[in-house]
Amino acid sequence: MKTTKWDPAEFIDTKEDVFAHLEIALEDGDMNFLLKTIGYIARSEGMAQIAHELGVTREGLYESLSPSGTPSFETVLKLLDMSGFRLKIERKSA
Repeated sequence: MKTTKWDPAEFIDTKEDVFAHLEIALEDGDMNFLLKTIGYIARSEGMAQIAHELGVTREGLYESLSPSGTPSFETVLKLLDMSGFRLKIERKSA
């Protein structure tokens, strides 16, 4: 039996998929998980094109979204914007 590594980026096809992944990652509250999720989304949409639009190299974008990366908040906001989303502040329920 041959197995292959599962890649979530291959299953993000629609804006609804992107929304669901982002919602889960934000609710989880783990920054590394959020960055990994944004990386999956970027790969599903074309990492090279997104890197070009951000004015960074593809390798630099991969590194920025890696577990050891530290992208700026501005970069995260731009990546979300490019995917058609924005952050919204919501009051927590008591």
